[in-house]
Amino acid sequence: MKKLFAFIALTSMALLSAQDWHQGQKYQSDNARILREKTPVQVVFMGNSITQGWADMRPEFFEDHGFVGRGIGGQTTPQMLLRLRQDVLELKPKAVVILAGINDIAQNTGPITLTETLGNIQSMAELALAHGITPVICSVLPANSFPWRPEIIPTQQVIDLNRQLHQWTVEKNLVFVDFYTPMVDEQLGLKSPLGYDPVHPNVAGYQVMEPILLEALSPLLR
Repeated sequence: MKKLFAFIALTSMALLSAQDWHQGQKYQSDNARILREKTPVQVVFMGNSITQGWADMRPEFFEDHGFVGRGIGGQTTPQMLLRLRQDVLELKPKAVVILAGINDIAQNTGPITLTETLGNIQSMAELALAHGITPVICSVLPANSFPWRPEIIPTQQVIDLNRQLHQWTVEKNLVFVDFYTPMVDEQLGLKSPLGYDPVHPNVAGYQVMEPILLEALSPLLR
């Protein structure tokens, strides 16, 4: 009987997870508060754990500039695309910073091609533009291993995705922010002083990223 109850509980949890596959409820109450209080939002950051960690580790950077973090750990671009409306478009920021793609390469939600990942990022940018929001496309940070998926070597896919993202932003005259170049080491991974593992920046890493991003945002926020 205990095994049956355990099975039912696990099944119920799985169903609930599937119903909110994109984790759209995570920022629901905070989004409602921003809209209710009519808090002006300069920039929304859309991303995964790298973006979530940025807001968690460097809250003063967000607070001082009127930035809002909407990162969710582990997320892939199809999940972000699903929650773009509620977490970005409805907040009506001047710009959205899109930093995404590394978890697609890690296949966190299943196999996906770089073309599909690129397409999801393009769709997010195009939806932002359609709502009068300037998209700021960020390079994927360097990574040459995944602690949670050691069988996948991401090095070349990161390089290829960044090349495609940069090429597309040039074609569309969009803003591209290169975090890869200043953060890559000789093994084409994340410089160890800038991360707490091979994928995620630490405070020092974010402090490298911040002036680069602010320079790119400066013309948009004048």
